[in-house]
Amino acid sequence: MTIRSDQTPSISCVMPAYNEALNLGTVLPDVLQALKALSPRVEVIVVNDGSRDDTAQVMHGLCERHPELVYLQLSRNFGKEPALTAGLDAARGEVVVIMDADGQHPTSFLAAMLAKWREGMDVVYAVRKTRDDQSGLQASLTGLFYKLVNLGNRVQIPAHAGDFRLMDRKVVEALKSLPERNRFMKGLYAWVGFSSTAIDYEPLPRAEGVTSFGFRGSLSLAITGMVAFSTAPLRLLTLLGLALSVMALGYGSWVVIDDLVWGIEVPGYATIVVGMMFLSGIQLLSIGILAEYVGRIYEEVKQRPAYLISEREGRGLTAAPEAQASSLL
Repeated sequence: MTIRSDQTPSISCVMPAYNEALNLGTVLPDVLQALKALSPRVEVIVVNDGSRDDTAQVMHGLCERHPELVYLQLSRNFGKEPALTAGLDAARGEVVVIMDADGQHPTSFLAAMLAKWREGMDVVYAVRKTRDDQSGLQASLTGLFYKLVNLGNRVQIPAHAGDFRLMDRKVVEALKSLPERNRFMKGLYAWVGFSSTAIDYEPLPRAEGVTSFGFRGSLSLAITGMVAFSTAPLRLLTLLGLALSVMALGYGSWVVIDDLVWGIEVPGYATIVVGMMFLSGIQLLSIGILAEYVGRIYEEVKQRPAYLISEREGRGLTAAPEAQASSLL
């Protein structure tokens, strides 16, 4: 680890936003104040992921008052993971922080994160202490997801670690070099490695409004993460097929012996029907799981960009003209 006790780095804060017009006016000044207490060179990059409220109008006004702000408007709603990617691509700081725009990530933890970076850590990520703000079913499914995605996986994704984190510049460059379009950022953070440490935190209540990332969004992200970072479903299908083959062999042997020794009085009509329906269900489930993997391959080989930027406003950290131009491509 590289000790950086005497360094005061420039800091970029990436903040994806979707329908957060009610929160940005209070969250952004608080984040800027916290960042300026840590470094004289800061920027906050807000990525508008196709919001349908007044997020754009609010950001135009805030950019006029705060030159440290950078506003990126995506051409449509691409999702949180592409929005995070757009923010990381635009970030120029020596240290990059990721926070949500709803005010649930406490700015009081930024100083502790930067202190860990000065001690030599390249990644400092926050881990939720509890999930009291979620239903019991969603919390249980989240725990099950982390167990499944880490099952037999060489890259272990920290459980209950979200996007709230601080990263060194070299970690950001490593993330930018990864070419996949179906991005599961929590998995990519773990895949790139580097020296990391966790800090526990309790999410704050939302400043205003309700979250737009509900159970359906969580399920979709979980499927993306599972397909992108685990072959466990395919291995489970292999084991299930092996188990069914052994059962079929055993049952077939029993039928043959029963016929030769005792004879068969009445054919097992119900057994045949139930067995056919069961095996048909297993086959359709297997095809569905395989289709998820094939569908991701299909999307990757098209090589479409993960996001498109329709508008950029604000200065942020001063960057070279050619770098500013490339960020809009």
